Amino acid sequence: MILASALFNLTFSQNKEISIQEGSGMFSIEGGLKHEEKIIQVFYHKPKVFSKKTRVLIVIPGSGRNGDSYRDSWIEKSEKHNLLILSPSYPEKDYPYEGYHLGGILTDLNIRENVKFEQNSNRVFLNEEKVSFNINSNTKQWIFNDFDRLFDIATRHLKISQKQYDIFGHSAGGQILHRFAIFHPKSKANRIIAANSGSYTLTDFETHFPFGTKKTHLTNKDLKKSFAKKLTIFVGELDNEHSKGGILLRSKTVDKQGLHRLARAKYFFETAKNKAKQMGYKFNWKLKIVEGVGHNQRKMGNAAGEFLFD
Repeated sequence: MILASALFNLTFSQNKEISIQEGSGMFSIEGGLKHEEKIIQVFYHKPKVFSKKTRVLIVIPGSGRNGDSYRDSWIEKSEKHNLLILSPSYPEKDYPYEGYHLGGILTDLNIRENVKFEQNSNRVFLNEEKVSFNINSNTKQWIFNDFDRLFDIATRHLKISQKQYDIFGHSAGGQILHRFAIFHPKSKANRIIAANSGSYTLTDFETHFPFGTKKTHLTNKDLKKSFAKKLTIFVGELDNEHSKGGILLRSKTVDKQGLHRLARAKYFFETAKNKAKQMGYKFNWKLKIVEGVGHNQRKMGNAAGEFLFD
């Protein structure tokens, strides 16, 4: 357990000084636009061989919001490859499903009263007919903006010379990051790894958000920038119909993507690939199936580390 007195330096404003010491610790920043009163804890690991050329990896946790555990999974890679690890933890009370998994693109979502959990299963069934929400058209309020801001805060404090960062997310984090690539392509993110997402927002203007892009601000022209990002869809070979890990959302619309994460990852990727080909756009996305791994953030993180840095 990390001692607060030694490693924790809390600050509730991005304008105040933070403290990032060698090893593992935590600092806090305030939320983004219209979320300034909310606090985001950032768990970090600064390697012993740190220098101004140290690369930055942001790690987005799953629905457990356990940035400390996700950070810990990357410590060995941090030391081996000289990486600054930053893992932000968004409290569920302040950032519920629509604010976290969906990045804040939706507001006023009444999902809790319209889902049914299947006993002894990881499946949750959504009653689409009764769900209502509003689209938040103010893109500056989406949490996707936080990742560049976090990168800027850390690099400014440590005087790192890097201009871009890599970013990895698993499960709910994977949901966030594939939407990050689609809806926020002007970020400073270089390589984006979205692992083991439970469901996807298809690059399909015939399907309503969150399972498609209909009635969002996105246009075909915008997708040109999205497809140009270095997004890799990671999915475990064993995150299939036998997997019991995580929470798997089921509904009439989302089931068209497939009935498990492996099938949905393949469907999402092929849909995007065909869309890019149809539009004549350059397509930089990749699909990586990780052999022998199911819904396990540590093993997926290890595979991502090898993919990115080995």
